Amino acid sequence: MGHLTTLRHPEAAARFAADVPRTHWHDQALWFMRLKRDRAAAQVPEWERLRELAQAIKAHALANLPALLEQFERNATGAGATVHWARDAGEHNRIVHRLLADRGVSRLVKSKSMLTEECGLNPYLEARGVEVVDTDLGERIVQFRGEPPSHIILPAIHVKKEEIGALFHEKLGTAAGASDPKYLTEAARGHLRQKFLAAQAGLTGVNFAVADTGAVVVCTNEGNADMGTALPPLHVACMGLEKIVPRAEDLGVFLRLLARSGTGQPITTYSTHFLGPRPGAELHIVIVDNGRSALLGRDPYRRALSCIRCGACMNTCPVFRRSGGHSYGVTVPGPIGSVLAPAVNPLAHAALPFASTLCGSCADVCPVGIDLHHQLLAWRRELAAAGHVPVVKRLALRLAAWIFASPRRYALAGRLARLALRVLPARLTTRLSGAWGRQRELPVAPAESFHERYRRTHGRA
Repeated sequence: MGHLTTLRHPEAAARFAADVPRTHWHDQALWFMRLKRDRAAAQVPEWERLRELAQAIKAHALANLPALLEQFERNATGAGATVHWARDAGEHNRIVHRLLADRGVSRLVKSKSMLTEECGLNPYLEARGVEVVDTDLGERIVQFRGEPPSHIILPAIHVKKEEIGALFHEKLGTAAGASDPKYLTEAARGHLRQKFLAAQAGLTGVNFAVADTGAVVVCTNEGNADMGTALPPLHVACMGLEKIVPRAEDLGVFLRLLARSGTGQPITTYSTHFLGPRPGAELHIVIVDNGRSALLGRDPYRRALSCIRCGACMNTCPVFRRSGGHSYGVTVPGPIGSVLAPAVNPLAHAALPFASTLCGSCADVCPVGIDLHHQLLAWRRELAAAGHVPVVKRLALRLAAWIFASPRRYALAGRLARLALRVLPARLTTRLSGAWGRQRELPVAPAESFHERYRRTHGRA
């Protein structure tokens, strides 16, 4: 996952949360998506069975990944596509640039692809004279703003319509002060239509790659991937190696889960299957590792590769909703990103596994049943053992462990804490509680603990 900011998550989250109205609006917008997901799931009686099937299919695919990838290459090649393999982001970018340069391409239209964001493809190509136009509306908005997406399916969820109106007035010449979504969308459509017509190549991500047919499947709601690949003679499809599914019939499971989990829709508006190039055109598929094989070999975190990038874990996470996607500093933020990022660079992303309440809501909504909260807890243990956790936090946790190990010490600590809350000024107790207390109202201290009250009313157990 690409590193997008030098701020650690706590500092970046505090900066986002300082704008209280925006934080509240962002929180409510994502919770609305979570509620839509719940309603859509409730309309499918076999929903939990679908999740179980998806989990089993992904487990099978990861257990047989080399063979399935080779099968996919054979079938894709047999259908007329050309398959390329990239070890890392740099090799991926060089392959894509070579494909474009060899054909004299200087204008590329691109549908939403978190892999190419991860690899930093846009700035790489732009530095070499290629105009890259993101054609997903949300992606085009953040591209105009010069910033990365803040969410994997809602890239501009952090931007208000009034800000988009001002941006489009500057970039597209729309009326000053206009913020009507229909008007702004029509302006973007006219702008992008010219880019589609002038494009010399189209690039897409890949939602699913089917081993037994060699087809790649791209899911969009705007049809931009279809437009970007139907007009120019070159289609480049970039996929992480974990996108493989064994059989075409498996798609029925994932397509029923994907849109319902992400946006609460019964299905994505366009689910396009590319099996070889169209007549007279070329299809090149770039399969990227970029740390995925290393993660596959790590038992606690292997299941994170099952992710189908629906964004449901972000929509439900109380930390993500209140801190914004940019605060994570990685391409894929939220609970799933907090598992993936430390695998790439533990020191740079050591704060992310702690950006969670461990409430388990992410695992509850994950369509493929990834145990994200357990994996975040495993990362906390690993990072602490490696010394990547701040000294103050390590000392506090050791003190807590020492207190919890003894009933007498635990009871004494409780009495002292209750006394401090009653006697000391609220401002002082808030400071003593550190970052935790600064974000919360400390409770009113009870006169006695539960054990003390139980003994007083019932005698010793």
